[in-house]
Amino acid sequence: MTLARSHIRRKALAVLASAACASAANIIPTPGQPTKSGVPGTFEIVGESGVSGQQIFLGTNNKVYVVDKTEANPLQVAGHAAWATEYDLTTNAVRAMDVLSNTFCAGGNVLGNGTWVNLGGNQAVITGGNTAPSQTGGGIYNDWDGGKAIRFLNPNNDGTSNWIDDPNMYMTTRRWYPTLEGLPDGSLIILGGDMWGGFVNDASQNNPTYEFYPSRGPVQPLLILNNTLPANLFPLTWLLPSGNLLIQTGWGAEIFNPNTGVETTIANIPHAVRTYPASGATAMLPLTPANNWTATVVFCGGTNLQDNQWNGTGTFDLASYPADNSCVRITPDVSTAWSDDDSLPEGRSMGNMIALPDATFFILNGANTGVAGYGVNVSWAIGTSYANNPVYAPLVYNPAAPAGQRFSRAGLSNSTIPRMYHSSATLLPDGSIYSTGSNPNPDYTVGPTVVFPTEYRVERFYPWYYSKTRPQPAGLIDQLSYGGNYFNVNLTLADLAGDYNNVKNTTVVIIRTGFSTHAMNMGMRYVQLDNSYTVSDKGDVTLHVSQLPSNPAIISPGPAMIFVVVAGVPSVGQFVMLGSGQIGTQPTTTPQTLPVSSLPVNLPSPGGSGSGSNSSHHNGAASSHVRFGVATMAMSAAAAAFVALA
Repeated sequence: MTLARSHIRRKALAVLASAACASAANIIPTPGQPTKSGVPGTFEIVGESGVSGQQIFLGTNNKVYVVDKTEANPLQVAGHAAWATEYDLTTNAVRAMDVLSNTFCAGGNVLGNGTWVNLGGNQAVITGGNTAPSQTGGGIYNDWDGGKAIRFLNPNNDGTSNWIDDPNMYMTTRRWYPTLEGLPDGSLIILGGDMWGGFVNDASQNNPTYEFYPSRGPVQPLLILNNTLPANLFPLTWLLPSGNLLIQTGWGAEIFNPNTGVETTIANIPHAVRTYPASGATAMLPLTPANNWTATVVFCGGTNLQDNQWNGTGTFDLASYPADNSCVRITPDVSTAWSDDDSLPEGRSMGNMIALPDATFFILNGANTGVAGYGVNVSWAIGTSYANNPVYAPLVYNPAAPAGQRFSRAGLSNSTIPRMYHSSATLLPDGSIYSTGSNPNPDYTVGPTVVFPTEYRVERFYPWYYSKTRPQPAGLIDQLSYGGNYFNVNLTLADLAGDYNNVKNTTVVIIRTGFSTHAMNMGMRYVQLDNSYTVSDKGDVTLHVSQLPSNPAIISPGPAMIFVVVAGVPSVGQFVMLGSGQIGTQPTTTPQTLPVSSLPVNLPSPGGSGSGSNSSHHNGAASSHVRFGVATMAMSAAAAAFVALA
């Protein structure tokens, strides 16, 4: 272990251990307009990620963190190939980051104090992904065994954040392809994985258990992971408003109570396998006041391979096997019955489904045939890829549209980059989508004869609203409580696109973008806050905005982004802390009743003195309009650590 690595860990551990310090919520500086121009409906190649984007997450308003597996990337750090970077969204520059252990197919999510966790992985390797002679450093990559690893990151914008990867903090059990989901107290539940890897799982190396971080004791059995072999890796898991979890893996599904350990089996998912390596696109649909923050989960694509076909892949051409095009929904806290949704226009595996501020979802990446994974010397593989026929055409999915009209490609241009196995995507604060990765190879592999080479190019996709003038709300606060007093946000007539009636179609939404890997974004959520509005006879426009619903199971504590959306056009997203900023039981109070919405009988003339054109509140001078319960808005130094690592 190098002295540099030891120094980084000592420095970062001091931040993790910092004492709590209460402070009141602050007014967020009024968001401006996007700093980048982009053509709506198109992809643009904007830079390179430095390492292949097997795993990514948005850590701050300006930094995306990229994590690869251990391999021979040309970018170097600490005397060896890098397999993690920090990507600057303003400059498109990358900074190499050192990681001690092999991050191959790790899981991830964010804690309630703002610290990101990257967990599990593979053995230490040498070139070609072959097992290294030493599992504790040395050799060509100087990597350690990552099977039990827990890595931590406190992101910031000043380029000084570093990964904490300390073997003294590792798990007691190996997890390759684990899932992490946030819980109402800001802790994480860790589910499944296998011991040593391979294309699919098997009983000899299955890890059919769950545990918590911070630890609540020894690992516990999870029976569904015994009953859904072999396609039970990265079990698709969502915290429900009831406090239970929906777990879907292989063909199976269940409702799981993380407090009691009780598993309640429900009907198998129809039509297709969605978990890795089938890798269907999945998301929890928007939780809104209109649906009483009730969770519905959608699954699209994957493959209809049966359990006994995965281990017999040498008997047929898997890379040419058609991906599935079905979509299904379930609303588990209401009914455990599955229902069919609109079908995709073509079969797709490895597609990403990204929540947009306008309450639609953007689907990109993936393949029309085959599944995730790669293999060496496989006669039917495309090079080493277990998939073929990339899907370059994106989709917009509108879950609120009438059946038969939910998917659209109107106005959307194609990507030019095949995004196959190990591709990722995330929403950015300006409402564009960041997409990178693709590497269905055992090591860094490029060249004119490689069908699907290691891919570093970064694309941004610009949705329909991208070039619209964005609302610039004043009075947003940087920390939200679970219940409590509402706060006021001021808008101008310009924010309402010149029409006071647009205040009726204005929402305030919270989006957690999640940890993107293997066609899923662990922890991704879209929650709409309740709001009403007042337009005075002088043209002053005020949104009265509720705090979070007083149930942390609707969206767990931790960092997220807040958007004000006017007629579908979002403001630039701002980072906020949800809850106390600490891991532990969250304070909850009854939400304050909102004022009744009101518009004057005769709306002010847009050209008159009451036009609402006064933009003085856009310089942050709106604090007198904000009301909130200070007692429920405490923020810890640990929460502040996610924006500053000294």
